[in-house]
Amino acid sequence: MLEHIPHWLGSALKGLRAGANKLAIVQPELGSFEVLHLASPAFANGGRLPERFTADGEGVSPPLFWTGVPEGTECLALIVEDPDAPAPQPLVHAVIWGLPVEGDLKEGAIRADGTGDAEGKDVGRNSFLGEGWLPPDPPTGHGPHNYAFQLFALGGGCEIGDNPGRSALVKAMAGHVLAAGLLTGVYSRGEEAPTGLVGETAPV
Repeated sequence: MLEHIPHWLGSALKGLRAGANKLAIVQPELGSFEVLHLASPAFANGGRLPERFTADGEGVSPPLFWTGVPEGTECLALIVEDPDAPAPQPLVHAVIWGLPVEGDLKEGAIRADGTGDAEGKDVGRNSFLGEGWLPPDPPTGHGPHNYAFQLFALGGGCEIGDNPGRSALVKAMAGHVLAAGLLTGVYSRGEEAPTGLVGETAPV
């Protein structure tokens, strides 16, 4: 959809961005926590997202894996946000919770599932109020967008209800976050984006 925005308009909006300080992982109500390792075999931390995961390709969600989950974790939750969206708040690309402590997410695993699937995870609503993965679709000329994959290890608060959005999930996680990990993928249209080594993660 946003690929139809003229390049001149995207360039004019370059200074308008939600801001990394509004990402879920830095919200004060989540408190302090340990760091876990979140990575993808498909892209490096700080590296360019392959086109197949975006609105310019197949639009499927990327594969992810994690290690270093602390003892006492009951479930994991994932929020994917774009803090560079030209909007007051980051654009939410995925909300998913009830992930197993030992496991990973396969390519294309973040998709509409109603009230859950056989694996026990449940997928909530993105910023377009749909379930599943909202493929990155940055405005042409707006510059690189950083897509923040934020994984939370929860010691409780795993019963959230059906299809919540980002705000409801953050509220439910408050006081229950034991550890969190951050992985950032970069995407832009018609502009270079940084690259890095696959498997690298950023410090929280």
